[in-house]
Amino acid sequence: MRTVIAVAALLAVASPALAQTAPTSAGTLDPAANRPAQPRAVAEPQFVLADGIVATVNDRIITGFDLRQRMLLIIIMSEVQPTAENVAQIQREALDMLIEEHLQAEEIAKFPTLIITDADVDAEIAAMAEQAGMAPDQYMQALASAGIHARTIREQIRTAIGWRELVGGRFASRARVSRSQVEQSLRKYEEAATKKQYLIGEIYIDANRVGGMQAAITGGQQLIQQMIQGAPFQAVAQQFSAAPTAVRGGDAGWVIEGTVAPALQQAFDNLDIGQLSNPIVVEGGVYIIYMRDKREGSGTSLVQLSQIMVELPETASEAEVEAAARRLMAVRPELTCQTMVARAASEPGLLGSDLGESDVLNLAPQFQPFARSAEVGQVSEPIRTPLGLHLVGVCGRRVGSADMPTYRDVESQLLRANLAMLGRRYMRDLRADALIEMK
Repeated sequence: MRTVIAVAALLAVASPALAQTAPTSAGTLDPAANRPAQPRAVAEPQFVLADGIVATVNDRIITGFDLRQRMLLIIIMSEVQPTAENVAQIQREALDMLIEEHLQAEEIAKFPTLIITDADVDAEIAAMAEQAGMAPDQYMQALASAGIHARTIREQIRTAIGWRELVGGRFASRARVSRSQVEQSLRKYEEAATKKQYLIGEIYIDANRVGGMQAAITGGQQLIQQMIQGAPFQAVAQQFSAAPTAVRGGDAGWVIEGTVAPALQQAFDNLDIGQLSNPIVVEGGVYIIYMRDKREGSGTSLVQLSQIMVELPETASEAEVEAAARRLMAVRPELTCQTMVARAASEPGLLGSDLGESDVLNLAPQFQPFARSAEVGQVSEPIRTPLGLHLVGVCGRRVGSADMPTYRDVESQLLRANLAMLGRRYMRDLRADALIEMK
């Protein structure tokens, strides 16, 4: 798992008024800039650190070597080029991340049954390598050629896995999502189906973590320039965003009109597809938005259907059609959406199938009137098509688009959000109780 850290607010001076009144768009990104970064050598950054102790976290030490390794990792993974203005802040953020990892490792050690094996670490490295389009050995060699020791990346991954397991295990019951919460969220998606939707990438800079709002604005401007010059948005988000979406490269998915702060909504409306915003000031910090796609809302009616049928050619006689209708009507009182396919399989000459979910307008014309008007659970009278004679059952109905999240999708999203919030609180409490000394 790649490190997720708060954004580096780079040290330069900019006018808040200018940042807030500048045009919405900062520039257009190449879609390839949303790819996972591949480790690659970068120009040797101009920073010199002594190899002694730079900080202690309770009884654990952080050395100059540890700090330099983490700074290199941030620079390489994000592909942000080190400059005289940003090296000092990258150093501060690298140290902050190391402090949190030391606290995480110390907490993990309190649970003897929580063991992260070398195989667990290898599997995580393999997943990272696959994202970058490389074999695991190639990936590790690329990191080594960029100056990152294998021990550095393996220790980071081991701690990240352990922390994820610890938070998930400790807070599983508190993070659990109720059926009513999921259904409420699904209703909101359905109610919003007629509104505009925006597929966005986001980077959030927490002003409290970077020294204030002005530092957040300045840091955002620096990161924007790096991305316009070629640093991949996804890689920058993974390394510098303070939002929970950082672990997904800033992918916030489809966002519905009217569900965000007014300043963000204005940017969504003004940005064209492929454009990157200037820093957007909101309460508590600054957003950078990458507009990946847009779509108009629709009142699409989606139905889930099952059917049972008798095959008949178009040339079938009236007597053959009537015989098929009598046979279907004989079994119709027994049919439900749950039994339709099985009932057809139990009798020769009957065919049953789950037709899945479809837009009513995409159904066969003969099915549309019934699909549009029937109640959920209702089974039709026999319907004639060129393929035969059908009984159709309406098994579900909703308003929305075919790619709206399912019940399971929403449940997983809410669970992840709850765990992320509880994990942040856990870390805040650990830091408050720790003895941290800078050397």
